[in-house]
Amino acid sequence: MDRIESLSVLVPVYNSERTIGRLVDVVVATVGPEFSRLQVVLVNDGSRDGSHELCLGIYAKYPDMVRYVKLAKNFGEHNAVMCGLRHVDCDCVAIIDDDFQNPPEEILKLVAELRKGYDVVYSYYVKKQHPWLRNLGSRFNDRLATLLLKKPRGLYLSSFKVVNRFLVRAVTVYEGPYPYLDALIFQCTGSIGTCLCEHRIREEGRSNYNLRRLVRLWLNMFTGASVMPLRLGAMLGFVMASVGLLLAVVFAISWCIEGQLLYESIPKGWASIIVSVTLFAGIQLCVLGMIGEYLGRLFLTHNRCPQYVVREVHGPGQDEAPD
Repeated sequence: MDRIESLSVLVPVYNSERTIGRLVDVVVATVGPEFSRLQVVLVNDGSRDGSHELCLGIYAKYPDMVRYVKLAKNFGEHNAVMCGLRHVDCDCVAIIDDDFQNPPEEILKLVAELRKGYDVVYSYYVKKQHPWLRNLGSRFNDRLATLLLKKPRGLYLSSFKVVNRFLVRAVTVYEGPYPYLDALIFQCTGSIGTCLCEHRIREEGRSNYNLRRLVRLWLNMFTGASVMPLRLGAMLGFVMASVGLLLAVVFAISWCIEGQLLYESIPKGWASIIVSVTLFAGIQLCVLGMIGEYLGRLFLTHNRCPQYVVREVHGPGQDEAPD
């Protein structure tokens, strides 16, 4: 069993003025007594409500326990989590959202499973209390992750998880502007555990993952952690070329038998234009778009586009990944 005596709880904060104060209070009351040291890291990812003032109040309430990091703008959840991971300094870190869909006391179950020797433990649920559209997106994300990231089948990529100190060091080496935390985890370790947890109905507001954010997340998975889309593009191009060749043969046979195959004659030149334009132009644009996405991300990475920008930090802790 791994020796785990201290715990960091990392909370990405976005428009959470109604919940973040209660969440920290519950974490301190229920989880804190079980460890020799508890650290709470709050990363404000460009909130537009009163979350900043609330987080400052939480820091004033727990000055020896809370570390508050405010980002200069909204960079996205995974970027905020990467920032928070560089500020934790305990034996392991629990990553939890601020909406109470995951009860904070469930952290103890995840840590108990982590003590069995895993590097990371993901939560999973009998029934997720998300809207149907969000659940549909989760299933789509799960299939893509299995295909692109070689995710173990049956593993649910929950944002509620516990990561040990070794894995925190490994994933925070990545400094690119488009982090996808689960992909980084799979690249660094195969020691992955799961734990059944409760999933509750969201107490306040609604999910911040709209269609635009989900598409951006999927793009991070597509192009930030795998070259599979390029390989799929090449395979699709081969298939479409085969279809084009087959259609050309069909049109040629139909012409030879004076249109009887298609029940009418075909004007000269029409078949070749249709085959060329409809079958090849679309796939070429699709593949070029994928290549352009990769090149654009390489360009931004080469020019050191920031993963995040910290505006201010309050509380004890450290600014780099733990040694």
